[in-house]
Formats: sequence, structure tokens, C-alpha cells
Amino acid sequence: MTGPQDCLADNIKIYTHRRDLLVEGLNSLGWPLEKPKATIYVWAPVPEGMSSADFAALLLEKAGVVVTPGIGYGESGEGYFRMSITLPTERLQEGLQRIQKAGLKFA
Repeated sequence: MTGPQDCLADNIKIYTHRRDLLVEGLNSLGWPLEKPKATIYVWAPVPEGMSSADFAALLLEKAGVVVTPGIGYGESGEGYFRMSITLPTERLQEGLQRIQKAGLKFA
């Protein structure tokens, strides 16, 4: 905590880029998301009529993309899924491409 802090600026740039990539990618597929200010996760609503567990299973089955269903975080998480920006940028891009190729959209 008292040592050099040079790596912080670089890490902030990496995570900001990944957050922007993920949010903008999901927005392009119809998700109504704003960029979170300080987190390593992006929370997004599931399409209407689906549970978070059902949507997570659909993403895995149709696109090969793993997300965390919101219900795993309690009743308030239902209706949402969570994606992490701790993955390498290339993997996030691949996940977005898989979702798009599978034809999965929010609307």
C-alpha cells in the first residue's frame, strides 16, 4: 500500500477499456446499459420472460458463453446476469461475437 503505485494507472486503463468494450457490445445487441463507474463486473437485465438461470443456460448452450445468473446473489439479483471484465480483452470480444453469432439479443 505504501509502495509504488505506477501500475494503478495502467490497470485502470485496461479495466476501463474492457468495461467500455463489454457495455458497448451489449448495447449494440439491444441491452440498455450505462457504464458502471467502479467495478469489475457488468450487470445486465435478462430478456423479458426469462429467469436469470434460464438465460445463463441459454447463453452457455447457444453461444458457449458463461455468465453468472443474478439469482445466485439473492432475490434482488433475479432478472439480471453478471459478466466479469477480469478476462483478457480478446476473450470478452470473443464472447460478444459468440452472442451476436448465436442471434441472442435483449429485445
